[in-house]
Amino acid sequence: MRTELVSEPGLADHPNEDFASVGLPASGQGGSLVVLDGVTPPRGATGCLHSVPWFTARLGGALTELTVSLPDVPLTEALSRAIARTSSAHAETCDLSHPRTPQATVVVARWSPATVEYLVLSDSALLVEAADGTVTALLDDRLARLPRSALATEASVDSRLRNKEGGFFTAAADPSVAARAVTGTLPRDGVRTLAALTDGAGRWVEKFREGDWADCLALVRKQGAQALVDRVRELERADAAGARAFLGRGKTHDDATVVYVEL
Repeated sequence: MRTELVSEPGLADHPNEDFASVGLPASGQGGSLVVLDGVTPPRGATGCLHSVPWFTARLGGALTELTVSLPDVPLTEALSRAIARTSSAHAETCDLSHPRTPQATVVVARWSPATVEYLVLSDSALLVEAADGTVTALLDDRLARLPRSALATEASVDSRLRNKEGGFFTAAADPSVAARAVTGTLPRDGVRTLAALTDGAGRWVEKFREGDWADCLALVRKQGAQALVDRVRELERADAAGARAFLGRGKTHDDATVVYVEL
């Protein structure tokens, strides 16, 4: 098995809001990967005393532990439990009903000798390479399918679209959101490689059109995860004058995370 993990903040003077892990149980049977992309809040109140990195570290840590220690618990249940555990850690001090309470996108994959399970919530990506070399991008595309006009202002997103039916979903304080994730199970002998990317790394495909998802996975295999992040940074610098981000906020560089696993 080959595993590789790279996670880099978008700005050197700003904390990385992503989380990434690979969990390998002591039994040597199977394992899991977890990738979270913390949602950067706008300036102003979030109802929470804690930072986004505080949230992603706790949610990601809980999810890693649960996916490894409870291999028979479905991934949706593991995510639900991880959200509940994280929420309980600050429910007494923070307003968890605030639409901008700390939250994150989620990608989880767990493999055993028989199966590969996956869960994707919001706009990070999981790439799966089949035994025949075919690459499939497993995506939750609800945010991408919303019309740009619906994303005109932060207020409209928070009141009508964020964690709402007809909008999009992230892991925040409500454990029931786990049921909204894109999930599935594949036969283990049909999967050769997994790669999870936050949208900061996925820009190579989605924003800069350097290639498709199969090309992206080939780049990581051949040159390494750091090479993908480095290339994204080069493209971001070249495009700095015209950089656009979610809701039109200027965000030349985004946190970028890649987890690569050859099974």
